[in-house]
Order: sequence, then structure tokens, then C-alpha cells
Amino acid sequence: MSAAPAAHPQPEPFVDDGLRAALAPTARPPRASALSACLTFGWRGMLKIKHVPEQLLDVTLTPVLFLLMFTYLFGGALAGSTTQYLQYLLPGMLVQSVLFTAVYSGVTLNTDVTKGVVDRFRSLPVWKPAPLVGAVLGDSVRYALGATVVVALGLLMGFRPQAGVVGVIAAMALVVVFASGLAWVFTTVGMILRSPSAVMNSGFMALFPLIFLSNIFVDPATLPGWLEAFVGVNPISHLVTAVRGLMAGTVTAGQIGLVLASTAVLTAVFAPLTVRLYRGKG
Repeated sequence: MSAAPAAHPQPEPFVDDGLRAALAPTARPPRASALSACLTFGWRGMLKIKHVPEQLLDVTLTPVLFLLMFTYLFGGALAGSTTQYLQYLLPGMLVQSVLFTAVYSGVTLNTDVTKGVVDRFRSLPVWKPAPLVGAVLGDSVRYALGATVVVALGLLMGFRPQAGVVGVIAAMALVVVFASGLAWVFTTVGMILRSPSAVMNSGFMALFPLIFLSNIFVDPATLPGWLEAFVGVNPISHLVTAVRGLMAGTVTAGQIGLVLASTAVLTAVFAPLTVRLYRGKG
């Protein structure tokens, strides 16, 4: 009877020390707070700018073109000199440039929805509105960049704010705050419409009348009575008036309060609506 073949010992599988440590039972990490989750999603928005810098063209190039064209084409006809018109125009162009940028908050959100990214966000163990709040916070950096471009170009062209650096910074901050409130309007639109291009087109179509039927370009006193009345109640006109006052050192508490109240109303109405649509998406 032949002897049974000797059994060879099976080699022990190699396990990396790092993998062993990762698989070892440990305490579950704490759940991210609402603030840290919002900041993380805000950082995600800034990283998208880093990896796709072409999206900054609308933030940097478009304000430059608008400011140059309106100053040198219409300044002499409207104010007698381009330098004098620049003093009137630049605060309004600052508002226009930043508010147009707010449309992209809705475009970006709609892109995430159509690509399925939002479905992954909703499965994460974080505060549910964190992706929305973080995106708006991240976009505020884009607003600040656009405002800086307009002010820097204006200074090179000869704009001289009477309130100095403090007034300019305060004016920029006020515009960014209002734009963040307005962004919730476009995020709501972004949750309703079906494509990013539709969000962009509808956003610009809604903003154009409000922008041009305001006190950005001309003194409302030169307009027909019915149009002057509309300009007087236009929230963008209130923002421009406050920004001009901050840069000139003549702003009143009532002017700033009116802008902040408008921002609060926009946020109170459209932020919960966006969150509701976001939770029901699927």
C-alpha cells in the first residue's frame, strides 16, 4: 500500500499592515457637524473652479467688457465726460457683474441634478441641506472675485471713492451678501427646470429687465414718471443706492437696512423652497 502524499502547508495570505489596521474594529468616527459639512461642500465648489478655470471667464472678462464699453461709449453723452460718468457708473457695474454671476448657482445645482451627483449627496450621513448651503457659500468666493475685478479696473480707469478702502470693502461685502440671497432664487429654478442651459437662459431673462430698469446707468429723474416709479421700488436700485453711498461716505442706516431686509426675504422664501425640492428629488 503506497503512502499518502504529504500535505503541504498553505502559505499564510499576505496582509498589509495598513489594511489590517483599517479592517480592525475601531470606534465609529463622529458624524460631521452641519457647519463642517457646509464648509466641505463649499470647498468642493472652489475646487471645481481650480480644475475648470474656464468658468471664471464670465466672472472676470464680462465685467471688464461692460465697464469699458459703457464708460467710453456713453460716458460723454450721458455725463459730459467719461471720468465723471465713471464715478456714477462703477458702483452700479459692481452690482450688475456680481448679480449676473449669481445665476450660475442655479446652473451648477442643475448640472449636479442632471448628472446624478445629487443622488449621491442625499445618501451621505450629513445634514441634508449641507450641499445646497455649501454651494452658496462657495459661490460667494466667486462673487468676491468678480467684485474685485470691477473695482480694480475702475481704479485703473480713474475711479476715486471718497470713502476710501473701508467704504469700498463695505460696498463689496454688501453686494456679496445680497447676491447670496438672490442665489437661492436661482437654485430654486435649478431644481425645477430640466437642463443647465434652460436655467441660464431663464435666469438672465429675469435679471436683464431688473438690471437695466434700475438706477445703474442713468439718474431715475430723467426717466418717464411711470418708469421712474418702477425703478424706485426695484430692489436692485436700492442695492445700487446703498453701494454708491458706502463708496461716497453718504450712506444711511435705512439704505443698508432695506438691502439686508430684501436679502432676508429672498433667503427666507427661496432657501426652504430649494431644500424642499431637493429632498423630493428622485
